Amino acid sequence: MKTVRIIGVPEHFNFPWHLAIDEGAFEERGIALEWTDVPEGTGKMCNLLKEEKADLAIILTEGIVKSITEGNTTKIIQEYIASPLLWGIHVDVNSNFKKLAELENTTAAISRFGSGSHLMAYVHAKQMGWNLEDLKFNTINNLEGAVQALTTGNADYFMWEHFTTKPLVDAGIFRHLGDCPTPWPCFVLAGTDSFIAENNHVIGHIREIINAYTLEFKQIPSIDRTLANRYQQKLADIQEWMQLTQWSQKQLPKHTLLKVQETLLELNLIDQRISADKILM
Repeated sequence: MKTVRIIGVPEHFNFPWHLAIDEGAFEERGIALEWTDVPEGTGKMCNLLKEEKADLAIILTEGIVKSITEGNTTKIIQEYIASPLLWGIHVDVNSNFKKLAELENTTAAISRFGSGSHLMAYVHAKQMGWNLEDLKFNTINNLEGAVQALTTGNADYFMWEHFTTKPLVDAGIFRHLGDCPTPWPCFVLAGTDSFIAENNHVIGHIREIINAYTLEFKQIPSIDRTLANRYQQKLADIQEWMQLTQWSQKQLPKHTLLKVQETLLELNLIDQRISADKILM
C-alpha cells in the first residue's frame, strides 16, 4: 500500500475526494490516501509543499503559481475546478461601511501573505482603481480569526469564498458587500517535484479515480442535500454553488497560466514570468 499525503481546504469543493476515500476507491488501487484539512488556506499549503510535509494539494491557482515562480519545487498536475472562485467581500455586521468604494485605504484581513485572500485583495483593488501601494493587511490565519479581527476593528474587510462565508452572513456576524470572482479557473491539483518524479504511475491512478468522481459528481442522487448537511449550508445556497461550479479533468491550459502570471506581474506580486514547463507537469 502506497501512502500519499494530500492537503486541501475544508470546503465543499473537495467533497469528491472524501467520497472516493470513504468508498475505498484509492485503496482498491493500493493507495492509502491520507487527507489533511488546512483551514489556513493556500499560503499555509504552499509552505507544507515546499517543506515536503505533503505530497499533493488541492490549491488555489494563483497562489501556487506565485509560489512556484518564487522557487517552490512543485508542479501543477492538472486543473481541478474549471470555474472561477467567487470571493465574497465582507465587513462586520455593525460596520459603517455600506459600499465597496468605502473600503479604499482600509485594512484587509488575510489568512497569510501569499494566500488567496491576500492575492485577491490586489485583484479587487486593481478593479476598483485603488493605489495598490496603499493596501494594508492584518494576518488572521483562518475564518475564526477573521471574525475576531472584524469584530474588534483590527481589520475592516475580509475576502473569502462566498458560500463558505454565507453562514456568517446569515447569522448576522458579517455583512456581504459584493463579490470578486477569480479571472481564471480557481483550484488545481499540485504535487511536489520529488513525489512526481518517483510516483508517475501512482499519480495516474489518482487522477483516473478523482476525475471519474468529479465527472459524475453532480448526478449523484441528493448530493445537494448531502453537501448542505455536511458543510452546514442552506440547501438553496448549495444548489446555486453547484450551478456555478464546474470540475475539470484536464491540465491547466497554457494560455490560462500565462494570464495568471501576467496578472501577478502587473500587480507586482511576482518579479518574473517563468516557462510553462517549470509550472505544469
